[in-house]
Amino acid sequence: MTVQLNHTIVWCRDKTEGAAFVTDILGLPPAVPFADFLVVELANGVSLDFAEKSGPVAVQHYAFLIGEDEFDAIYDRIRERGLGHWADPMRRRPGEINRNDGGRGLYFEGPDGHFLEVITRPYGG
Repeated sequence: MTVQLNHTIVWCRDKTEGAAFVTDILGLPPAVPFADFLVVELANGVSLDFAEKSGPVAVQHYAFLIGEDEFDAIYDRIRERGLGHWADPMRRRPGEINRNDGGRGLYFEGPDGHFLEVITRPYGG
């Protein structure tokens, strides 16, 4: 049996804002409504299903494997919006990118504090 991740729920205060942020920054098609969710489809068939909740939102980490061209476009959008970004998950290298495993990567925050990461090479690869 093959096990694959199909979808995950991204809890947020405002699903429209959360889904739009991710699709805008990553250059993805707009989210599609499904039941109580706004669904963002990724290229590998996995979806991020944005759902609203009241009260505090537990911060999660989502890492996206992207191509070199996508990295340039995403990095431009992050800088155009004046978003803080870091080369490392401990936030010790603000305003930088990393070059781990021969690729490029960076971390930034979404509207609900989720810690998002884009990398052009898988770790250890």
